[in-house]
Amino acid sequence: MSPIGFFAALVLAQAAPVAQPPSPPAAQPAAPAAAAQAGVNRKVLTLREAIDAARRQNLEIQQLDARVQAARQLTWKAWSSYLPQINAGVQLARNQYEVSFALPSGYWVRDTGTQQGPDAGGTVPGDPTSFIVYPSSVNEAVVQPMVQTNGQVKLTQALVAPQAMVLISNAYKAEKTIDYNVQQARRDILFAVAQLYYGVASLQELTVVQERQVVLTKERERDARVRFEAGTGTKVGLLRAEIDRAQAEEDLKRAQIDFQRARLALATALDRPDDFDIVIPESPPQPKGDDLEKQALDLRPDVKAAAENLELAYGERTRLYMQYLPSIGAFGAYNYASTSTFNPNAFSWQVGLGLTWTILDGGLREASIREQSARIAEADALKRQVDLRAVTRVKEAQLDLQGAVANRAKARERTGLAQENARLVDVAYKAGAATYLESTDSVQTLRQAEVGLVAESLNVDLATLKLLNAVGAFGEVND
Repeated sequence: MSPIGFFAALVLAQAAPVAQPPSPPAAQPAAPAAAAQAGVNRKVLTLREAIDAARRQNLEIQQLDARVQAARQLTWKAWSSYLPQINAGVQLARNQYEVSFALPSGYWVRDTGTQQGPDAGGTVPGDPTSFIVYPSSVNEAVVQPMVQTNGQVKLTQALVAPQAMVLISNAYKAEKTIDYNVQQARRDILFAVAQLYYGVASLQELTVVQERQVVLTKERERDARVRFEAGTGTKVGLLRAEIDRAQAEEDLKRAQIDFQRARLALATALDRPDDFDIVIPESPPQPKGDDLEKQALDLRPDVKAAAENLELAYGERTRLYMQYLPSIGAFGAYNYASTSTFNPNAFSWQVGLGLTWTILDGGLREASIREQSARIAEADALKRQVDLRAVTRVKEAQLDLQGAVANRAKARERTGLAQENARLVDVAYKAGAATYLESTDSVQTLRQAEVGLVAESLNVDLATLKLLNAVGAFGEVND
């Protein structure tokens, strides 16, 4: 494999698109599996089990693992340019003509009785004699037979190969670059799976709120009906209660379908059937340490990949400089030829040394070096961009987490006030001191407050996961 072709393979391997992780579901009301399909026993899937299942079964992670296995072969391909190589070949040919000639193998000296040859002074040295040389035996020497067989076994070994040694070093750098990129892609997929799980869990909590809303609207409808039949309530109040109950049941049914969709998205990410229930996971721990930005630069695989890619760019330029040096190799060959007119037998061998040195290539090396210098500048800018992006993501995640924590605190306060307001209005309504509209308004306010609390609690968990992923410490959650 040529060095240029090998480096092109490295570039293609790094530029290969990485599968995008699944997107988390939107935080909207949904019903748990037990509510969606009552009486169906399902296995409970925990967050850790979901992460472990994603590692083993997620199809995108399987593609990434296959890419890593392919990258492992880059160093073997590089070493193949330096390690011994043995080639064997056999050729069988049918010629149109057979070429041969008679070759004397012995001679007799005979006296002809008359002088032979020109007189002295001619083109032949010496004086004429009566003796001649006559072949005593003749062998038929075949130069080209009708059927010809040739074979060769050849061994080559590079002794001094500057380009090959640098190429091997670059292959190790390319492997590490691809490995870091795959690690980052794998973490992003697992992070998305965790987001999916927390999202589905929040939908399950929100469903409880929807179910309570259905129960409350049914109670309000029953009270309104009793009052209407007793003559103390109006028809409008009963109709409003029936409308609220129907709306709550419609919302619950819609929530059940949304939950099934969210669970199906999680099952698809795990490459398994959606025949499981989930449990509310604990809130993820926040990253440890004070200097989270420095941790991101030290831990994130994409930051390491950018640094390794810069080293690879420098290494490739070094390989181009090595083209100015000669290469020395040894070879040995063992040959067979069915026609061996001038050899003692059909087998022969050769050993030797070879030197290859490109003195002038029309400026190709100089152009390649200038091109690679530009690639080094590009890789350096990419590294600085990745570092800046990593630091920015940490800062953004910290701000998101601060906002989510503050909003959750306000949501808790609002929920407490809404619960107290609903309790007081309910007492007043039963005592006849509050209207049905006031009672309905208090119930709706409580529902919105509880939904907001669940949503803000989910936002805190997701913001914590986002900060862990930005720092590069998400592996601590699922290792």
